[in-house]
Amino acid sequence: MAIIVKLDDMLYRRRVTLTELSSKVGITLANLSILKTGKAKGIRFATLEAICEALDCKPGDLLDFERVAEPDDDAPALAVSGGRS
Repeated sequence: MAIIVKLDDMLYRRRVTLTELSSKVGITLANLSILKTGKAKGIRFATLEAICEALDCKPGDLLDFERVAEPDDDAPALAVSGGRS
């Protein structure tokens, strides 16, 4: 499972820079950048609420879910040889 962060798309639609959002929300530019690039491990609801308020959007406009394909249990396993023959 993967959560996709669409903050960059919303910033573009709203014609707001990351620096402007940082000022409006009171979050450091570095932390917003981590969120925007999808490298954040989590987000507080208060932060999400502040971003939604500043960008006039809903959480679903900023976050998406993409199911990651699970390995097929019926597929044969690949043998990997680490030694020389």
